[in-house]
Amino acid sequence: MLLAAATILVGFIILIWSADLFVAGASSIAENMGMSPIIIGLTIVSLGTSAPEVLVSFTAAFSGAGDLAIGNAIGSNIANIGLVLGITVLVAPMMVHQSCMKKEMPTLLVVTFGAGILLIDDVLSIMDGWLMVAALVLIITQMVRSQSNDEVLVEEAEEEYLPHLKPARAWITFGLGLALLIASSRMLVWGAVVVAESLGVSELVIGLTIVAIGTSLPELAATIASALRGHTEIALGNVIGSNLFNLLAVMSIPGIVGAESLEPSVITRDYPMMTFLTVFLALAIYISRRRSRSNEGHSYVGRTVGVLLVSFYGLYYYWLYITI
Repeated sequence: MLLAAATILVGFIILIWSADLFVAGASSIAENMGMSPIIIGLTIVSLGTSAPEVLVSFTAAFSGAGDLAIGNAIGSNIANIGLVLGITVLVAPMMVHQSCMKKEMPTLLVVTFGAGILLIDDVLSIMDGWLMVAALVLIITQMVRSQSNDEVLVEEAEEEYLPHLKPARAWITFGLGLALLIASSRMLVWGAVVVAESLGVSELVIGLTIVAIGTSLPELAATIASALRGHTEIALGNVIGSNLFNLLAVMSIPGIVGAESLEPSVITRDYPMMTFLTVFLALAIYISRRRSRSNEGHSYVGRTVGVLLVSFYGLYYYWLYITI
């Protein structure tokens, strides 16, 4: 038990560090090849911040711990909105770009409800998994096309992601980051499975809690850093982009590897909570938009929303505790 707990802790530390290396190397390679900062932010950086979840999901699925992978995806989305975005708004209230209200947030809502429809039969099938991947490709393509023409986001992206590594160092950093991601994800999954067995709880619960929080730490760091620098559109975009990746990439992996039967609580407790937080965030943005029509297309999300999001997150953990 102690060895497993220590392995989880070390795995988290290496996982977070290696994700930063992976993103730095990959984005520098793309910059050196002439890719624009906005496209790098929408694709490589968004995928990179979800790399821990993706690698953990792969490792768990191939290790026969599909419930852990599904719990990681749903739990990470709950943590991203309730914990990451909640704390970020408490630190620095955010201005939300108009395109977020008209495009990104509606897209996340549609994906959330669509994925829920696929899972309502308590089975994540191979077809479900590939449908999720196809939807992800379509969404990324559309986002790149639309946001590449958004002058505000392009300007912020150029300030956020500047070339920083020469070609040789970029490739070494990328390779090292990827290798450490793979190794640390294996450590994390092994430790999580052992802890679940020792405590007598399901792998789903471990995925929803310990693993979800640990793999959401990169989003927390990136989002708070962006918000403190005044890049609020990118801060919120990190959370929305990460949640889309979790639903369509991370959660699709167990299905692609082999059809996965879901625990009943996924549909009755966890997915409804994730959906509630997503809808609440959308309503908060919409209401604040109506109250600030004179703010030139932006919506101001204040600290009250942050308090509510963190409170809902705490209540969800209490719900988990009384239903285990």
